[in-house]
Amino acid sequence: MKLETRNYIAGEWLDGESTVANINPSDLSDVIGHFAQASAAQLNDALAAARQAQPLWERTSLEKRQNALMGIGQEMMARADELGELLSREEGKPFAEGRGEVYRAGQFFTYYAAEVLRQIGDNADSVRDGVEVDVRREAVGVVAIVSPWNFPTATAAWKIAPALAFGNAVIWKPANLVPASAVALTDIISRHGLPAGTFNLVMGSGRSVGQQLIESPHIDAISFTGSGPVGRGIAVAAAGNFTRVQLEMGSKNALVVMDDADMDSAVACALNGAFGGTGQKCTASSRLVVHAAVHDEFVSRLVAGAKALKVGNALDRTTQMGPVVSAEQLAQNVASVAMAKANGGELACGGDVLTMPTEGYYMAPTVFVGTRNEWEVNQEELFAPMACVIKVDSYAEALATVNDTRFGLTAGIMTRDLARATHFRRNARTGCVMVNLPTAGTDYHVPFGGRGESSYGPREQGQYAKDFYTVVKTAYIKANEPV
Repeated sequence: MKLETRNYIAGEWLDGESTVANINPSDLSDVIGHFAQASAAQLNDALAAARQAQPLWERTSLEKRQNALMGIGQEMMARADELGELLSREEGKPFAEGRGEVYRAGQFFTYYAAEVLRQIGDNADSVRDGVEVDVRREAVGVVAIVSPWNFPTATAAWKIAPALAFGNAVIWKPANLVPASAVALTDIISRHGLPAGTFNLVMGSGRSVGQQLIESPHIDAISFTGSGPVGRGIAVAAAGNFTRVQLEMGSKNALVVMDDADMDSAVACALNGAFGGTGQKCTASSRLVVHAAVHDEFVSRLVAGAKALKVGNALDRTTQMGPVVSAEQLAQNVASVAMAKANGGELACGGDVLTMPTEGYYMAPTVFVGTRNEWEVNQEELFAPMACVIKVDSYAEALATVNDTRFGLTAGIMTRDLARATHFRRNARTGCVMVNLPTAGTDYHVPFGGRGESSYGPREQGQYAKDFYTVVKTAYIKANEPV
């Protein structure tokens, strides 16, 4: 597929006012392309086009809307190898993860294609004689979608698909680190019969295009995934216009390993959660809370597993962990290692920048032991292939440790005890709880989101997404007496 390097506004591909280079983090000599940066005027054009197109799209028949989303999803799944390789090339996750992300993104579209036909309202009799009540949902209007670099296709898809399914127009600003995946997804969407202006891709920095977008009075809702500080800024900006917001932000997820855990499964889940996606998942297991009775065995096996992981070029099919996404992220990771050491943690493995056959942003899987939950390294989101082990003496202490954080996205427990597992899933103060599973990994047909500083606003995914992408209208109808 020939990649376009332009923005997509009002049904046309347009050059921007400047371009940015897209560099492969696995091989810095590989320039994927130069991608357009939209001007302020172009963003205003996109806003105007979206406002004009949205009522037309909302009035489009359900079957046509369903067919459009189904076609988008099916094309994505059919091209998962091709687009997964592109995603891995620009983001750095191993090909298997990149392919899986694209395929899952296609499933979001086919799922919401089905949801188009399930938009059923309610009706009731009024408390007043002769009056009937009709309750239904309508599109919220024009939705701004601001998506992150760590899941450039999946996160965007789980926002774009429901937005379109429920009749909204979309203006999408992806992260500047991953423009190729954004252009590829937009290219697919552009060929499936949406009225011009219904979907718009506007690329640029958060400080310029992003800020102008979220401050616009012509936006009815903003769905954002990214850092906590940026999310706070969006909430403040949106409040001035009473714009609806949905914010998915930071996390500090914990996986508890109890004394009765299946050790093979516990180590496998910890390795998956801590180092999958190079630790750059919002659901990553950055805190490993381990019962003292199994602590030494678990740590020994975890460290052996981390050392055995093959770090390499994302496009090498044997790679198990790729590079981090950028030089800035690598520098932050090095600082996180220094922070853990300064806090008093013992480096069990990793912590160093790796030299590979191709120059890139490589870091070894890193494990610290002897850490305490109140340390800064266990209270701040790291987004690094790094896990800190916290030893506890009881289940009660483990649960208290899990909940001792200002975040609350996911938490997991490894145990054979049904009563303990039930107590944990009911008392862990997180939006998602995993039992004998990695903290990373969720389904598209059920709600996703967190508590505390992890999330703000209605849940994403599944049928719960309609609470953000629609508004409820209640109509009262009084019929005249028959003549």
